[in-house]
Amino acid sequence: MSREVELSTLNPRYEGHRLRDDVRETRLLASIASRGIEEPLEGVDTAEGRLLLDGFKRYRCARKLAIPCVPYVSLGDEETTGIVHLMLVGRVQTLGILEQARFIGDLLTIHGLSLAEVAEELSRSKAWVCMRRDLLKEMGATIEGLLFQGRFPVYCYMYTLRPFRRMNGASREDLERFMTAAAGKRLSVREIELLAHGYFRGPAALREAIDGGKLAWSLERMQSVPPDDEACNAFERALLKDLEIARKYLDRVRDKCHSPALTTRAFHAQAHLLTASLLSRLKLFEERIRELHDRTGRA
Repeated sequence: MSREVELSTLNPRYEGHRLRDDVRETRLLASIASRGIEEPLEGVDTAEGRLLLDGFKRYRCARKLAIPCVPYVSLGDEETTGIVHLMLVGRVQTLGILEQARFIGDLLTIHGLSLAEVAEELSRSKAWVCMRRDLLKEMGATIEGLLFQGRFPVYCYMYTLRPFRRMNGASREDLERFMTAAAGKRLSVREIELLAHGYFRGPAALREAIDGGKLAWSLERMQSVPPDDEACNAFERALLKDLEIARKYLDRVRDKCHSPALTTRAFHAQAHLLTASLLSRLKLFEERIRELHDRTGRA
């Protein structure tokens, strides 16, 4: 049951664990100004006071509108219990993977739970917990800050930029420079994807332009490449299609290789034979791709 509490009694210690979204928060501010806070904030009532865990957008809106009291639901009197409850409910609500990662980091370090205990409490596998534990370590403080501040889309980092580290050998510093250049520019997912491919796979001049903040010029240059059906012959169009398919399936196979679901003996036997066949082809494949990349880059 919710109850009214004074806004000043809520401690926003965990505010940095939740992703910012200024656009949604602006819409929420207008809604609260006209209709009030309809969904209660959630936290835990500890000996130190009320620690807010969910409802930070509503909390900030209430402060801006000078609302003295807000609806509030207590999730218990222990931080661990409240975090676990929030993560279980967050499966069907809006708790993102990075938010999960920060809370899991607290459960493992500050609150002293073991990996097995966290997995059991959340009814998840150890691999699921490990992946989130390692995610923040992998990205570093600069990237983490850009994502949690809402200045760079999480989706683009997870599914566009991270693969460049595995496939193209891009360093964390490379990702940081690109994200810093693109952060806060209101780019679409497609525009970020185009810029990323130009930055990590294109010529040095394009990378320098993006580092220098010339994003509009870089996008215009990349989008000016003529469609293949207007400028390519039939053989070239077929090869471009094959390259698109190869890139798609390289990504799919790469992402599935570490899955904990790969357990049966039948799979291991067949996969061992297939991977041996693939490995025997990789050197020549890489040589040809690099040769094509260098040749087309000089065109």
